[in-house]
Order: sequence, then C-alpha cells, then structure tokens
Amino acid sequence: MTIQIKHNFGAGPCILPASVLEQAAEAVKNWDNSGLSILEVSHRSPKFEEVMRKTEQLVRELLEVPEDYAVLFLQGGASTQFSMIPQNFLQKHQKAAYLDAGLFGHKSIKEAKYFGQVDIVGSSAGTSYSRVPEIGAVSKDTAYFHCTSNNTIEGTEMFSFPDLGVPLICDMSSDIFSRVIPISQFDLVYAGAQKNMGPAGMTLVLVKNELLDTVEHPVPSMSDYRIYRDNQSMFNTPPVYSIYVAMLNLQWLKANGGVAEIEKENIAKAALLYAEIERNPLFFGMADQEHRSRVNVCFKMHDLAKEEDFLSFAAERGMVGIKGYRTAGGFRASLYNALRLDSVKALVACMQDYEKQNYGNN
Repeated sequence: MTIQIKHNFGAGPCILPASVLEQAAEAVKNWDNSGLSILEVSHRSPKFEEVMRKTEQLVRELLEVPEDYAVLFLQGGASTQFSMIPQNFLQKHQKAAYLDAGLFGHKSIKEAKYFGQVDIVGSSAGTSYSRVPEIGAVSKDTAYFHCTSNNTIEGTEMFSFPDLGVPLICDMSSDIFSRVIPISQFDLVYAGAQKNMGPAGMTLVLVKNELLDTVEHPVPSMSDYRIYRDNQSMFNTPPVYSIYVAMLNLQWLKANGGVAEIEKENIAKAALLYAEIERNPLFFGMADQEHRSRVNVCFKMHDLAKEEDFLSFAAERGMVGIKGYRTAGGFRASLYNALRLDSVKALVACMQDYEKQNYGNN
C-alpha cells in the first residue's frame, strides 16, 4: 500500500522533522536503552537532568541568550503567560502598555486588566489586524511594554521592535527560532513550544534576572518566575516529553546550520508562496504587504464560494492544515522550520493546477 505524501502546513502543533519523530517514537518505547519509556522516567533522574541541561544549552546557543537571562521551561501554553506576566510585573497602582495587533495580543490585554491598568498604545483592530499598528509613546512609570512578534491568525509580523525606555516583553510563539532576533533587546520573551519548537505542553521563557529582581510583592508560587529560576524549572514536575522532543528538534536545527541558516530557507519559502498569491488571479493576501508574516501566510479567494472546493482539491493532493482560523476564514499556510521548500512548491503547483482546471479557458 502506497502512503500519500502529506505536506503539513498546520499552524500548531507544528510540523517536526522526520528524524526527530523517529527518535521521539523510539524513546516512548525504550528511551536510550534504559528499558523505560521517556513517558515514565523520573524528572529527578540524572538522565533527565542531562536532558534539561542540554536543552537549555541549545536554547542559549541557538538564540545567543545572554548569561544574565534565565531560561525556563514551564507547563502550559503561551496563553498562561498572559496572566503570569502581570502577576509578576504589574500591580493595581501601576499601568502597562500593550500593542493590540491580533487575537492573541487582544487576549493578553484582557488578562492584564485583572491586575492593573492597561494602556493600548497601538491597535490595528479597525483594519481587521491586517497590519502591525504604529506604536505610541509610553510614560516613564509604565511597568512594561508587551507585544506579539508574529500574529499567527492574521498573518502579520514585526520586523523591528521599539526602545521605549521601559521593559520590553514579547510573545514570540510563532517565529522563535525561525529568524535571528537579538534577545538582548528584550527583558522577557516567551513562546509556546507547539509552533516552531516541539510538541504542545511546554512554554519557553527567557527572562532577564534584573527584571525578576524588581518583583517585591507576593506572587503565588506556581506563577512566580523566580521560583522556577531558582529550581532550574523543576519546582514541580516539568513537561518531560515536550522538553525532550524540543531538545531533539533543537539538535536538528543546530545540525542544519542554526537559526541564521534556517532563516534563509524560511525567507525563500515565504517569497515563493507570496509570489504565487500575487500572480494567481484566484487568490489575494490578507495582510498588508509590508507587514506580512514569513511564518503564517494568510490568503483568501476572490470567489469565496470556491474556497471549500479548493480545500478538497488541495487535500486530495496531500495538503494538510491550510484552512484558515475560524474567525479569519480563508487559508493559512504555516511555514515552520521543518517544512521544506518542496512542500511549498507542491502547494504552489496545487494552486496553479486549480487555476488551470477550473479557469483555464477564461
């Protein structure tokens, strides 16, 4: 029986390299010839402590994380950070500045309002989040500025970040490890693993120790970044399997030239797909050109009635995960690191075939 090749453009959980999946599958049965599954080993065992050490080392190396930053592996998705951040760094008498550039940024604003005042210093809600908004000024007494570097649902991405004179916090869930971004620009960076790092269940947090030292008020233990730092992310049982697979994926990334090298391929993948969207008369891009994401390419058809038919057409040719988010509609092709250029070429060919078969005589 011949198994059809699948091209996985899903926005999350992310596509993983075949070699990583093979190692991860073997570890579920018998991890490193230990006779135990990775799912049942103690997180306090020397073998898993070595996994934690290697994973942190890979994160620091691949992202060039400065030594004065803590590297944390926390449970839950990035959305958990929407409340953890203000719990740690915002109090009732303070205010924080937020950029409203997409659905997840909007959700983070909602959570922050439970803990203090929120100033929205830029919003593109009025244009359906088709662009990254301009950022207004913030006062010097602002606790921090929060932004989202890549908007997964709307298909926009920030290519520069402001220096506002206050701590800079960024949700990098979708584009972390996909491009070179100087971590030293930020005071705290967080990212759910399931977008470009590994399986769901773990969130990476990079936080400047200097920022942690400013926290003087009581914080519940399970939300206190300092406790996780002081316990090497093992205050409670960490997401063992998610961390292990992330380690494998980061080893794969390092072996393939690291972030700078994969960024070149990611630029080529995005350029190829956007060029077809612009050329093909059936499709159009949803994000303004100067703000469009290299990671999540969002587009629609001029004839909305044809979208379900195109989805079926594409599925027959092995395209997986291109249906747009339920609130956005249309299509979304996520071009994460493990998705190869050949898959993008296959999607482009699919779009061209659909054009020929349905509109070739027009």
